[in-house]
Amino acid sequence: MGEKYLIDTNIIIDFSENKLSAEAKAFVASVIDTEPFLSVINKIELLGFSDVSKTIVELVDTATVIGLTDAIIHRTIAIRKSKKIKLPDAIIAATALEHKLQVITRNIADFQNIKGLKIINP
Repeated sequence: MGEKYLIDTNIIIDFSENKLSAEAKAFVASVIDTEPFLSVINKIELLGFSDVSKTIVELVDTATVIGLTDAIIHRTIAIRKSKKIKLPDAIIAATALEHKLQVITRNIADFQNIKGLKIINP
């Protein structure tokens, strides 16, 4: 697998709750088994619930979590200036762009029309 992926919060939740199709689940599992990336925002969202499943905790523990850097902050600002987007989504998009990652998400509308961003809805 030559591409690298940032997995959005909704995908991890749906994966852990067995809500993805067999094909989508296989794709996400292959990403998780290879080299999963998360934004620090995804980690906060996933572990911020009062009752977090063991599956989600283990997945977050095995992923590479990308924190905020000056480059991500500046890219986030540029995205927010050019598009009406929620701050967490802008940070996720900026993280993916800075690290040349494709975003795996079910919320395509959250990330539409961000120049250069590749999104996948499995």
